[in-house]
Amino acid sequence: MPVKTSWTVIHSCGHEVTHNLADRAADRRAGFARWLEARDCSACWKAARDADTAAKEQWLAARRAEEQAAATEWAEQFGMPPLEGPERALAWGERSRFQLVTAAYTALVTEGSWAEEDWAVLEEKVRTIGRAGWWIDQREADANDLPELLDAATSDDIGTENPHR
Repeated sequence: MPVKTSWTVIHSCGHEVTHNLADRAADRRAGFARWLEARDCSACWKAARDADTAAKEQWLAARRAEEQAAATEWAEQFGMPPLEGPERALAWGERSRFQLVTAAYTALVTEGSWAEEDWAVLEEKVRTIGRAGWWIDQREADANDLPELLDAATSDDIGTENPHR
């Protein structure tokens, strides 16, 4: 007598579903059916996932709005010029600039050995970089690298660190 391929499972959510387990080896069907009993049915699992995704998207939108408000307030407070670039990159660029520059201030001045006068010079260089894409490209840079990145971006020398070039 062949091992059955159709299993009726009562899932942990309470729904009863008949599963075709013919694609599983005969000796693994019973174990898989028990495993299914400990899980929600597909419909309940998808509903829970969709609700979780919606909650995450709402949280992310609220977080981005907070970050954008902080970046806008900071830019106004310190007289940062508006960024240039595609409309969809502007807000991201503003947030990236805000995050990198404030992290650099903390690393170099607050926790480091830079004087406020040194920072003022660097801050002027920050104002000269108006392309949103540049700030987006630097979003994962180490805060301590900001002076070197700004020097490279504001220099006419398009050199390389390659000594053989």
